[in-house]
Amino acid sequence: MDNQAAQNLSPEHLLTLYKITGTMNSSLQFDEALNNVMDAVMEVTNAQRGFLMIADDETGELRTLVVKGVDNETLDQEGYSTTIVREVVNTRQPLLTNNAQFDTRYQAGQSIIMRGLRAILSAPMIRQGRLIGVIYVDTAMRAGNFSQADRDLLSAVAGQAGIALENARLYTVAVEKGRIEKELQLAADIQHSLLPQAMPSVEGYEIVSTWEAARETAGDFYDAFQLGDERFGAVIADVSDKGLGAAMFMAVARTMIRSHAHMGMTPTDTIAKTNDLILEDAESGMFVTVYHSHFDAGGTSYHVNAGHNPPMIYSSETGEVEMLPRGGRAIGWFPDNPLNEIQIQLNAGDIIVYYTDGLTEAENPRQEPYGEERLAGVIKQNATQSAEELLATIIADVDEFADGEPPFDDMTIMVVRYTG
Repeated sequence: MDNQAAQNLSPEHLLTLYKITGTMNSSLQFDEALNNVMDAVMEVTNAQRGFLMIADDETGELRTLVVKGVDNETLDQEGYSTTIVREVVNTRQPLLTNNAQFDTRYQAGQSIIMRGLRAILSAPMIRQGRLIGVIYVDTAMRAGNFSQADRDLLSAVAGQAGIALENARLYTVAVEKGRIEKELQLAADIQHSLLPQAMPSVEGYEIVSTWEAARETAGDFYDAFQLGDERFGAVIADVSDKGLGAAMFMAVARTMIRSHAHMGMTPTDTIAKTNDLILEDAESGMFVTVYHSHFDAGGTSYHVNAGHNPPMIYSSETGEVEMLPRGGRAIGWFPDNPLNEIQIQLNAGDIIVYYTDGLTEAENPRQEPYGEERLAGVIKQNATQSAEELLATIIADVDEFADGEPPFDDMTIMVVRYTG
């Protein structure tokens, strides 16, 4: 409260201030609080018109949020005297004039003359030294004057209004923050629930994976599912966005891929059909890169790439690491995706490492990327390890390379090792 203004109030005005302060603070809903403040001001000043303006947090520019007139009169939001308001903003002091037409201090601005204004009263709303906004009321030429007591009361009301509106604003911010956090947690829960709870069990294979979100939710996902006693499918993917929308998009893509694969479709047909169905309904502009494989018990494998980072394959016969072919476009981007399926016969000890770009683009404090060459070196040097040990080695090497640098993208890795 403006202490000086409050000290000048009569006992009757202090009682009035007490009552309207209770009215202003009766709601933490920002819009309702704005109207409560303006209704209280109009009542206490008996003004014909009232304007409540809020200052932008960053620019300080005033925006008129509430306009009140007698008899529900329709008013122009910019119908106040800008000269008077500018003076209040600059001085941070209440202003009263009962002779606006001829008051030389304000040079009878155009709005004053055109509307025949006589009495104008305005006061700043200030909270902890920060301008929250401005309250402005006026009357026409034969509607009476404002008194010094009105000015002091409005100044005190403005001080309380600043507190009420700031509390309402902070409450709104807290509610919105809570809503966003709840939405992000929901997205994270959705994503976690869609990741496989256990890896397929097919004789001759070791399958392990890891999924690390850089933020609350991730755009990455992976999947591995049984396709009979001696076959399984594997998927690694990266949605183009983050948040709840990406989580829902991921859910749709993951469900379609699984469904089509379980229908007996080849990897190529699975991805092509998923792409066509998503294009029919998706209007979000999101897309997802996918690498999808099928594995048979005898080591025969089938692979198709839809715009994803090509996995690395270690050959136990040559001792070398190579990239699987690039190819195709992301799902949900274009119709008639030019997909190309390849067949690979795995030998005992062969390893395929799937990953998203969060792995190869992880940076150290010098902003150098981890890179594909370093990943290939780690795979080659540790190819005799089990799939689980190799995955742990890759993660440890990335952590050592990053040297505490926080990740800026999600990281997903899946290792499939054929034991024969």
